[in-house]
Amino acid sequence: MNSLRALSIKYVKGVGPKRAELLESQLGIRNAYDLLHHFPTHYLDRSTVYRIADFEGDMPAVQVRGRFVSLNTIGEGAKMRLVGLFSDGSKAMDVVWFKGIATLKRKLLTDTDYVLFGKPSEFNGRWQMSHPEIESPSLAMTATGIRGIYPLTETLRSRNIGSRQFQLWIQGVLDSHPSIKETLPQSVVGPLGLMSLDDAIRAIHCPSDNAALQRARLRLKFEELFYIQVDMLRRNRRRKGESVGHPMPRVGDAFNTFYTECLPFELTGAQKRVVKEIRSDLLSGRQMNRLVQGDVGSGKTLVALMAMLIAVDNGMQACLMAPTEILATQHFETISEMLRPAGVSVGLLKGSTRAAERRKIHESLRDGSLDILVGTHAIIEDGVEFRNLGMAVIDEQHRFGVAQRARLWAKNDVGPHVLVMTATPIPRTLAMTVYGDLDVSVIDELPPGRKPIATVLRYEPQRLQVYKATYAQLRAGRQVYIVYPLIEENEKLDLRSLNEGYGIVCDTFPDFKVAFVHGRMKPAEKDYQMGLFASGEARILVATTVIEVGVNVPNASVMIIENAERFGLSQLHQLRGRVGRGADQSYCILMSRHNIATDTRKRLELMTQTTDGFVVAEADMQMRGPGDIEGTMQSGVPFDLRITNLATDGAIVQMARDAATRLLDSDPSLMQADNAVFRRELEACIKRSADWSRIS
Repeated sequence: MNSLRALSIKYVKGVGPKRAELLESQLGIRNAYDLLHHFPTHYLDRSTVYRIADFEGDMPAVQVRGRFVSLNTIGEGAKMRLVGLFSDGSKAMDVVWFKGIATLKRKLLTDTDYVLFGKPSEFNGRWQMSHPEIESPSLAMTATGIRGIYPLTETLRSRNIGSRQFQLWIQGVLDSHPSIKETLPQSVVGPLGLMSLDDAIRAIHCPSDNAALQRARLRLKFEELFYIQVDMLRRNRRRKGESVGHPMPRVGDAFNTFYTECLPFELTGAQKRVVKEIRSDLLSGRQMNRLVQGDVGSGKTLVALMAMLIAVDNGMQACLMAPTEILATQHFETISEMLRPAGVSVGLLKGSTRAAERRKIHESLRDGSLDILVGTHAIIEDGVEFRNLGMAVIDEQHRFGVAQRARLWAKNDVGPHVLVMTATPIPRTLAMTVYGDLDVSVIDELPPGRKPIATVLRYEPQRLQVYKATYAQLRAGRQVYIVYPLIEENEKLDLRSLNEGYGIVCDTFPDFKVAFVHGRMKPAEKDYQMGLFASGEARILVATTVIEVGVNVPNASVMIIENAERFGLSQLHQLRGRVGRGADQSYCILMSRHNIATDTRKRLELMTQTTDGFVVAEADMQMRGPGDIEGTMQSGVPFDLRITNLATDGAIVQMARDAATRLLDSDPSLMQADNAVFRRELEACIKRSADWSRIS
């Protein structure tokens, strides 16, 4: 593989310096290795030729064979386009190009056979193709008939770089490298019956048949995931072996007083289980690095508070870092109230904390008189010094960068125990890949007395009914959220906006005060508006998704989400979690346009069928892919997933994890001769400039 990495893409036959710059800027392809790992997204059996007369509906990319009857340029300057009338004998269609017109006019001829490959679309009652790939019939048909279709950008297409060009470049590299060296240990490849890397690379680009293609996909997906799992498990084992943690053997007055006198309700079985897992970590002599997953309202904060009290009972300080000032304030108020009988001191530090109060907090942290500090990113500022920080709790960790969390971790000579909380349910396969180096606990029960949120899907003609039901809840003393996808109107998007909606809501419910918040507001104004709602002075809160995390108003019983079809399932679930936090029956109303796609309707209907966040997260990943969820998880995973789809490849994730476990059990340092090539390849693939493996 080193020789492939050393071969600059500009020296691959047919590329050259200008195209090399384009490939790097558009696709990140810098060398021959990157080129070979630019895999097709789908395949076309070139033995299948479609008739234009048979086109129907929303068709995928297809190939047709025929001749251009005419070729004409229309328009001038930047608006010029080349339009060809193409006939295959059954019917004719228009073929349109907006770029590369001069070159195409020189190359294309009428009354000459061509094979076109592209996606048909219907325009003004006629079929057309835009910027299709064009080949002569002799070039179009390969020996096997199976051709890979590569992911491209519009810029590449406009420069006439298509799948055929990639096939030629890749074939040239493969021809000049008759054998690609195996990277995985034979002890892994052999027992699993995996295809060799050389065969897999060749088959993924030019498969002899579908069976070979599937074997190649399995091998390459496994390899991607195997690197991740080995790296994750190795870091986890190293941390457990090397990261000394503050010993916390004592459960004393603070914990016991809280448990016997302050608990608002009996712990659920899941909460008790997670507390035991945390207790086991604190007795191990190693630094705890644990993720607690729990649905909205499952009691994660209560579990975290009990962990912090164990730290206090062992003469240590604790902190809880939240992503927003609103959430930090709510945590502070809740924790202070609950701990009042226990005599534990609690402080609050935010970006807006006044200088005098800030100095007081800094002093009490240094002299150890402050037991628990709740705050935002202000906690990690250089001036904040703890006397003895032993426990750090991070709420919604994906909203903090890795480097930010590292600064918190460095607040003591011996790193504090780290407890990470998230209310974003993570599908198991994603958790194994993204959070594979953390120990994971799941709180999968809701506290007693919580009623499931009733979720309904309503369309625009039913709006009056929705407003009547909302008015009844307001008359009963409850509060209401109304969420909009946009702040302002957008000419290109037919969506309701907050600015428009605020006026409508005020007119519709004139007897009730309406507050509003959105992401562009200054923090002070946002806090003021949120305060109006939290205090109950405002009975309706009109908002964008800034309320997705960090709002706790138990009296709020209705959540109306406008244009719900624009949101992902996981985001809808998070928004829904803003209600149902009290003992009263709560409602989530998904408002949607009626003319939505079938898949979109299925997504929204699923929301009405379950309140289980893990079911929602799995469905969201299956329907939309893992990208959105992955994108929020700043875990430090140093590998790109070029071919794996975590939504569908769960079995391969488990297969890779099991194989990684076996390999590290037999050779923890990967120093055996049989593993030397794999170790070097693993190290070459790790792109991080710093080792964040000990930071949650």
